[in-house]
Amino acid sequence: MDKQKCPFPVFIPLIVGIVAVSFSSIFVKFSDAPVSVQGMYRLLFTVLFMLPFAGKQFKHSKQVTPRQWLLLFLSGMFLALHFLLWMGSLKLTTVASSTIILALQPVFVLIGAFFLFKERTTAASLAGMGVAICGAVLIGWGDVGISPENLLGDVLSLLGTLAVAVHMLIGQHLLRRIPSYFYSLSVFVSAIAVFALYNLGAGIAMAGYSKHDWTVFFLLAIVPTVFGHVLFNWLMKYVSATTISVNILGEPVGASILAYFMLNEHISAFQAAGGFLVCTGLYLFLRTNRPSHPVNDPAVSHGV
Repeated sequence: MDKQKCPFPVFIPLIVGIVAVSFSSIFVKFSDAPVSVQGMYRLLFTVLFMLPFAGKQFKHSKQVTPRQWLLLFLSGMFLALHFLLWMGSLKLTTVASSTIILALQPVFVLIGAFFLFKERTTAASLAGMGVAICGAVLIGWGDVGISPENLLGDVLSLLGTLAVAVHMLIGQHLLRRIPSYFYSLSVFVSAIAVFALYNLGAGIAMAGYSKHDWTVFFLLAIVPTVFGHVLFNWLMKYVSATTISVNILGEPVGASILAYFMLNEHISAFQAAGGFLVCTGLYLFLRTNRPSHPVNDPAVSHGV
C-alpha cells in the first residue's frame, strides 16, 4: 500500500517532534520516582488527554481482527519495555550517552524491515550504519573508564533501542490498516496495563508521590509523548518507520545541550567523538537509504 501525501511539509512536524522528545530525558532525571511509575503515568496522562478527541475512534474497534488486537498489545508491550529500559538507563549513565545510543534506532528498524518486509538498501547506507555502530562502541568504551554503572546504563539504553524498533515495525504494519489515533490510543492503554502489572508484581508503590513528581509525570505526557510519539505515529501514515527515525539525529544533540544547561552534565571526549561518529554515520545512512519494497508485501501475505 502506497503512503499518503502529507497535507503540509513533513519537516515541520519532524522538527516539533525532535524538540519535544529532546526534553524526555531531562524530565526523567528531574524525578526520583521509579521509572516504571514514571512511564505508567506518562502514558496514563497521555491517554486522558487524548480521550476527549477519541469519540469517533471507537467505531474502528469493530473492524479490528483478533490478530490485530494481539499485535496492538505486543506493540504496547514493547513500548513499555522501551520506556522501562531506556528511562532506567538515565539513572545510571549520562543523558548524552543514553540518547546517542538511542540514536541507533533506525539501524535496528532497517534490520527488522529487511527480515519482515524484505526492504533492501544501498551499500553507502550500510557503510553509514557501520560508522554509527563504531561510534556507539566508542561511547561504551569511554564509559567503562568512568564506572561499571555507566556501562550498564549504556547496555540498558541499547536494549531499550531494540525494544522501540520492534514497536515501530509493528506500527508500520498496523498503520496500513488502522487509523493512527486509534493505534496510538490502543497501544498506550496496552503499555499502561503492562506497567501496572509490572509494578504490582515488583511491589512498587503507584501512589504517594510528591507534587513535583506528579508535575514531571504530566510534563512527560504532554511534551515528549503527545508532541513526540503521537506525532510520529501520525506521520507514519505518510512516510516509513525508517524515515521517522530521522528524529534520532536531533534528539541526542538537543538533549545533550539541555542536560548541560539544566543538569550540569558535561560531555567527555569519548562521548563527543562517539556522538560525532554516530550522527555522521546516521546522516549518511538516512541520506542514502533507499529501501525497495517487493510487489507483494510479506507483512500483508504472511504477517509479522
